[in-house]
Parts: sequence; structure tokens; C-alpha cells
Amino acid sequence: MEISNVIIRPFAETDLNEWFRLRKLLWDGTSDEDHQNEMFDIVSDPESQFVAVADAGSEGLCGFIEASIRPMAEDCESEDVGYLEGWFVEEHARRQGIGRTLVASAENWAREHGCSEMASDAELENVVSLDAHTRLGYSETSRLIHLKKYL
Repeated sequence: MEISNVIIRPFAETDLNEWFRLRKLLWDGTSDEDHQNEMFDIVSDPESQFVAVADAGSEGLCGFIEASIRPMAEDCESEDVGYLEGWFVEEHARRQGIGRTLVASAENWAREHGCSEMASDAELENVVSLDAHTRLGYSETSRLIHLKKYL
């Protein structure tokens, strides 16, 4: 289903409920309380945190991006690196350039805040995310497997 007239814009307080709904779709294993705490932390620090939304008008939000400025990022050469923390477009709105425009808005924000590099990550098995990043010019720099042992 094609969506027309989607506007990519910075997050507004009136977007809280929709942003929360979309975050829960992306990170479905996170508790509501943790989502709310993270959202509060993000909006409380606009100098190092950024949120933009894909506004489909009367249809509501169909996507969002969260970015931050990290002091460093894996395999980056500079300090204060822009970082794509979360990026989501609802399935019915994908493959229409919405995700690309969301990422561009985060990259512009990072550039305006003095960043010369942008980084991100994807789960090893998330080939959709890896493919989307690659199509936008991101290149894989390394792979990491996390391990644990119960004591």
C-alpha cells in the first residue's frame, strides 16, 4: 500500500503516544516502563539525542528514527560520532523512501552538531536491517557475538 504525503519532521510532544506505539513494534521485548524511561531520557537531552517521525497525516505516524551523539563508536576514527539508535518504518509504508529520508534527517542533525562520522548496528540475523543500511551507504566494519555464562 503506497502512502502519499508523508512528512519527515522532528518529534513533537503530541507524538508521544504514536512514538511509543512504534517503539513497541521495533523493540517488542522491552517493557512499557523501560520504553517510557528511555523516551523521557531522549527528550530531556536534545543536544545529544534526536528523534524524527514520519507523519502520514490523518493515518498517524508510520515511522521514526532515534539518533544520538556518542563519544566514540566501534571502528570510527573520530570522537563524537552520530549514531543511529533506532530506525523503524511500518511494513505497509516500506520501500517508499521514508526510511531513507528519516536516516538523512538524523545524518543532517549529526552533521549540524559537529559529527564527521555516522555509525549504526544491526543484529547478525536481521538481514532486512543490514540490507537497508547497505543501500544507504553504510558498510559493515566488524561482527561481534555476545556470550554469557550463568554462575
